[in-house]
Amino acid sequence: MGYLDFERDRELDIIFLGRIAVDFNPAYSEKVKEGFKPLREVHYFEMFVGGSPANSACGVRKHGLKAGFFARISEDQLGDFVLHFFRERGIDVSHIRRCKNGENIGLTFTEMLSSRESRILMYRNRAADLQLDVSDIDEDYLKKAKAILISGTALSESPSREAALKAVMLARRNRVKVFFDIDYRAYNWKNKDEISIYYAAVAKEADLIIGSREEFDLTERLIREGMTDRESAAYWMRHTAKIVVIKHGMEGSSAYTDDGRSYSVKPFPVEARKGFGGGDGYNAAFLSSLFKGREIMDCLEYGSAEAAMMVRSNNCSLDLPDEEELERFIKEEKAVYGERIARGEDNG
Repeated sequence: MGYLDFERDRELDIIFLGRIAVDFNPAYSEKVKEGFKPLREVHYFEMFVGGSPANSACGVRKHGLKAGFFARISEDQLGDFVLHFFRERGIDVSHIRRCKNGENIGLTFTEMLSSRESRILMYRNRAADLQLDVSDIDEDYLKKAKAILISGTALSESPSREAALKAVMLARRNRVKVFFDIDYRAYNWKNKDEISIYYAAVAKEADLIIGSREEFDLTERLIREGMTDRESAAYWMRHTAKIVVIKHGMEGSSAYTDDGRSYSVKPFPVEARKGFGGGDGYNAAFLSSLFKGREIMDCLEYGSAEAAMMVRSNNCSLDLPDEEELERFIKEEKAVYGERIARGEDNG
């Protein structure tokens, strides 16, 4: 079933806009295994490309979609590392620009204390990704895409927020679908009013909105507080949204479509290595499934499964599964857990 009417004669499936970072995770490989411990006790790290839109771009490529990017990165070896990583995976880097004034790519150090507790330590002073400028948003390049995904972090500071808003305006003018991954990161924002103002501005123009219940609450704070999932979906569908996906962590996630239907899925049980990265895998599998014409219930299931695979992984980009790996995981999990992985539909 086609929930979104994509322009078929486009060279790219999705252009991602937003954060590209570099993650340093405690090593966990055949050679070195840093167990669960405080960061001060870790001696060996592995380096990976990170940042939600970057991870999701890598993920959709593993599922066969064609991806591009609007972003800024640093003019140094870490910027080189990112470009090499993307090129190896077939992501178009023609519109990833280098900063010229010494801005640094964001660095993330992760602390893995247990399968249920992990934390991140961010270094984002003069972050390169937030230097994305309106001049970086090329309308001719945007016309090559079926959709653009806006990461909410890009809205936290100027000039990146203006660049993101320009991209949304041009997308609407050129029949490019707008996906909004709310992607809230507290360390980027000055106050809650700004969050609601800029999130709502993009959400009102989005064909698809994905976020946690907390992220929807932040988006709706200056509109109406305390909405239920169904009320949130109805509100955004009175604007432009055709699909609204709301996540509830270990309780699962739900999707609402503009034909009045709703769907829900529970998480796949796994032993977690970390408590982050699952959302990026979720987005990659959900969006790829949507492009491939799967039913929304199947999109949710694929997203939930890939999220589970990524929280048990030691990274958020390198181990993203392809279609065959994801389907094998779903089959194996269902063989073990059966009805614990619930699929539901409410037409009310």
